Amino acid sequence: MDIFIYYGILLLCMLISIGAQIRVSTAYAKYSKVAAHNGLTGAMAARHILDSHGLYHVQIEPIRGKMTDHFDPRANVVRLSEGVYQVSSVAAVGIAAHECGHAIQYAEKYAPLRFRNAIVKSTNFCSNISFLLILIGLVISVISEASYAIGTYFIYAGIIAFAAVAFFQLVTLPVEFNASRRALVTIENGHMLSDSERQGARKVLSAAAMTYVAALVVSLLQLLRLVLIFGDRKR
Repeated sequence: MDIFIYYGILLLCMLISIGAQIRVSTAYAKYSKVAAHNGLTGAMAARHILDSHGLYHVQIEPIRGKMTDHFDPRANVVRLSEGVYQVSSVAAVGIAAHECGHAIQYAEKYAPLRFRNAIVKSTNFCSNISFLLILIGLVISVISEASYAIGTYFIYAGIIAFAAVAFFQLVTLPVEFNASRRALVTIENGHMLSDSERQGARKVLSAAAMTYVAALVVSLLQLLRLVLIFGDRKR
């Protein structure tokens, strides 16, 4: 493969990842400083949203770190980061609402979420083994000419495993977009933020969603790079 294409793809992957992280960090930093007019903290907003959907059994817990917020379906717990749980800000309400959106998806047995949860273990396995298979294939290939074909099969298996990871990220997109849409609708219907504050929450959630889009694009570019490197091994 042309060395310029190889490094061009690597550079593009890096720029996309950095750009997505800068965008979400900038939006979060800006709107985490904008207080919600009604004094709602992330935890208060989450409790209100969950209760309004009959999810009284879903607990809300603080978790250390920045932007570590998530919904744990195994424990039925919405965990909110330090900058969200006890903080009254536009960003905190928006992020809390998003995570509650995942809890609502789980309760309603939202099909894309169920499918993603069903393949998460196999995807993690593929993620851990993909480059190991490629490395094993490369080692086997150089042992002898007779083992070249066997090594090629290992390499192709590694590429397929990496493709499974990209597929998982594709499946993740509708789950995340739907959770954000639910969050914004719930915030509006519950009059939890003013019109201008809702626009801020929308920007935070849109920036966060773009990190998932960026992750998918980077994975597809990396997959293309692997195909370009190893796709003509039989020639």
